[in-house]
Amino acid sequence: MGSFENDPLQTILIVVLFVLSLLIALCTALVFLYGIYFLLTLPMRRNERARIFLDLLELGLKNGQSPEQAIVEASSCRDASLGVRFHWLARDLQAGVPLELGLVRVRRLFPAQVMATLRVGARLGDISKVLPACRLGLRDAVSKVRGALNYLLLLGFILIPASITIPIMFHVKVLPQFRAVFQGMAQGTELPGLSRVVFEQNALLTWVQVLVLLCTWVIIIGYLGGPRLRAWLAPALGDLPDRLDLRLPWRRKRLQRDFSAMLAILLDGGMPESEAVALAAGSTANRLMVHRAEKLSALLRQGDKLPEALRVMDDSSELRWRFSNASQRGGGFLSALSGWHQALDDKAFQLEQAAAQLATAGLVLCNGLIVGLVIAGVFAALIRILNSPALW
Repeated sequence: MGSFENDPLQTILIVVLFVLSLLIALCTALVFLYGIYFLLTLPMRRNERARIFLDLLELGLKNGQSPEQAIVEASSCRDASLGVRFHWLARDLQAGVPLELGLVRVRRLFPAQVMATLRVGARLGDISKVLPACRLGLRDAVSKVRGALNYLLLLGFILIPASITIPIMFHVKVLPQFRAVFQGMAQGTELPGLSRVVFEQNALLTWVQVLVLLCTWVIIIGYLGGPRLRAWLAPALGDLPDRLDLRLPWRRKRLQRDFSAMLAILLDGGMPESEAVALAAGSTANRLMVHRAEKLSALLRQGDKLPEALRVMDDSSELRWRFSNASQRGGGFLSALSGWHQALDDKAFQLEQAAAQLATAGLVLCNGLIVGLVIAGVFAALIRILNSPALW
């Protein structure tokens, strides 16, 4: 003890090591928290790049520039916030590539709906008409981040791995030992039914918890991957993502909003109904919507009125009813339908937040039910063994 107190060099070394340990722990915690923040806000950053691009494009158009000139001039500033694909687009446009083809080459520059809408504007020759529809689709990122903030990502990264690792270790290491002990101590005594289920279905309970973990991580990977992951998996998944968009109520309402807004813009611009329907469906970046638009165009060629033909685009009659009223009011479709578009946006936000809350609560309850079942089975066996001597 005396040698430790009389050795200042050793004391200084211990203090330095302690401080270094604290700094390493602090840096690790900061890196971990920043990683969560970075992953959590990916949709917001994607949409922020798109919003900056739209602002630059609109500013260039107001100054009398063509879309190609506005993009090339903005790229000359070498601003890294717009991403490398933006500069690839500017390079192609400077080389004489048409804007529509350039947007096809950089498909993952912005969210799929924004890119599809910009291609529609390039085909029309007037991108300024579709800029409001592009901005309408950028609101969805706020809902996605809010949904992730409902503890789904944190649940997947922190709580679920911990709450599954412990039960799995319990199933693999502890339960077999308990079973051997109970079989030795409770000879001639039948264990309770709940305990037998826990011991005999040990592997099943383990796989159920692993399945919960895998489902959680699939949701997380889909959130983090965003449009880029969807584009990579498109050849393998086929129409499955598009079908999912139409099945999930909040995505279906956003598709309805995007299609309706683009169709209103095109009709207000004087485009023929059949062509407007096809371009509006293409702006949703959903192949099933495009197929429905082809059926709608066939009905229009047969002489059906647009409000009546719109029944093939939506299972409900709301879209048809809205366009029927808008056509009778006059003053433009977009202004007449703007309130409905906002209502669709708000309803989609509400449904997505409710789904996130239900998913989080369901995962917690499922995991808690399995853990509670195991604990109840073990304690039921203990109680049966403790009471068995008193029965003789």
